[in-house]
Amino acid sequence: MIYSVSIKQSALKSLKNIAHEDRLRIIEAIDQLKTNPAAGGVLKGEYSGLRRIRIGSYRVVYEAHDEQLTVLVIRIGHRREVYR
Repeated sequence: MIYSVSIKQSALKSLKNIAHEDRLRIIEAIDQLKTNPAAGGVLKGEYSGLRRIRIGSYRVVYEAHDEQLTVLVIRIGHRREVYR
């Protein structure tokens, strides 16, 4: 099944501030969520119910909705900042 991926405006803004090479890798990883949204690890605590994928030092935090076949990217950022 193919999922549709949407990205919150705040996540897009964060993506624009990332170096070009890293940005391309992040976009490629987000694109892969269309076919495998369960690829990322499950988060705990404050972010319970969300998932994350690791791309080098960067993290993409998202939620997958299996009923609607959608993935919503919530945050994109460096690992030291994304969970704050």
